[in-house]
Amino acid sequence: MPNDPPPNADDSSDADAEEALDLPEDTEALTDEVKALREEVKTLEGEREDLNERLLRKAAELENVRRRMKREKKRRHVAGKETVLESMLDVLDDFERSLDAAQDLDVSEDPESAYETLKGGVEMVYRKFQDQLQSLGVEPIEAEGKPFDEQLHEAMMRQPSDQVEPGTVLEEVQKGYTMGDRVLRHSRVVVAAEPSNSAAESA
Repeated sequence: MPNDPPPNADDSSDADAEEALDLPEDTEALTDEVKALREEVKTLEGEREDLNERLLRKAAELENVRRRMKREKKRRHVAGKETVLESMLDVLDDFERSLDAAQDLDVSEDPESAYETLKGGVEMVYRKFQDQLQSLGVEPIEAEGKPFDEQLHEAMMRQPSDQVEPGTVLEEVQKGYTMGDRVLRHSRVVVAAEPSNSAAESA
């Protein structure tokens, strides 16, 4: 069987030559692509740095706003306390004047006049104190004779009663107060319960 003829050397050299000719062209394309990618990376890095700077500025602005709000809240809190205390100082002055007047009368051995003076002074201070509270928006909670409301009242005990409906406030143990929509202190109350069997039979 005759041997196959060896491949044509000229054909192989031609293929190598073509690849050699194409290589510089491929390298140039890759170089351009790498260059474009580097430019894109550089652009993205710049955008990232710009975004980081903006985020840092926004964070600093937010922190400054928080500090200003904290200072303003503290300032308002102090101003509110000053307003309340200033009005209370007037009431304290009235108390002192009433006590001084009663003491002067007591020294003169006129206990009845001293008592009346002291009583009148205390009543005057009490009214003024109520006026000051009202000027601050503080109002007493109505309780006695009203239906029990857990939003306004705190039940200290339940007492059987056939005089009013169960759940009605029979007695106010401690007065409660509101300021606007807020409850400063709940009214402590005694609430009517169903009358006991013995009470019902005796009735």
